[in-house]
Amino acid sequence: MDIQEVEKSIGYEFRDKSLLIRALTLPSYSEDNYQSLEFFGDAILEFLVSEHIYNEEQREGALTERRKALVSDSALAPVSRRLGLERNIIKSPGDTTNKKATPSVYESMVAAVYLDGGMDAARAFVLRTLDFEAEAPGRNYKGDLQELLQGRGEKCPVYMKEDVGTPREPVFRATVEAFGESFSAESGSVRGAEQLAAKAALEFIEKGI
Repeated sequence: MDIQEVEKSIGYEFRDKSLLIRALTLPSYSEDNYQSLEFFGDAILEFLVSEHIYNEEQREGALTERRKALVSDSALAPVSRRLGLERNIIKSPGDTTNKKATPSVYESMVAAVYLDGGMDAARAFVLRTLDFEAEAPGRNYKGDLQELLQGRGEKCPVYMKEDVGTPREPVFRATVEAFGESFSAESGSVRGAEQLAAKAALEFIEKGI
């Protein structure tokens, strides 16, 4: 496992590195493993997701279903892979079948960050890494922008990201260069900001078509 790689990818530097190591250690490798952290992280994650979506204009039942979708294994697994957690899992050589570990190590990492840096650090980690746009219906502006630029023979869009919020209220600004212009947008998640920046670029070019 590469500790520096993991810390860089999750955007958090641990004071207690043993928490990071335990969050990625499976029972097949050591008795000091991620299971208790996963249990704790699951509860923290549900709270933070509930807190974030609380003000969405949806009925209680719809909010419950949205939270379930955001914290499901199918939603957390790609996040874990994108952050490089899956490839840094510590396990015995013969452990090749534990697919549940991929989403579970994200939950254990939430708990590890909380224990190391407190709730503000855990909140910032979740809002920075969890894809709150994944289950939201609507147009995929990033995909559409990339397809349009490629169709014109132009380079794929590159998004510049900046953290402009606070630990309690994370806000991210994304900027994309397209059609000779610069388009920026802000959101509570990196991917949300990128989608909104791409939307602004598409609206600009579609007005001129």
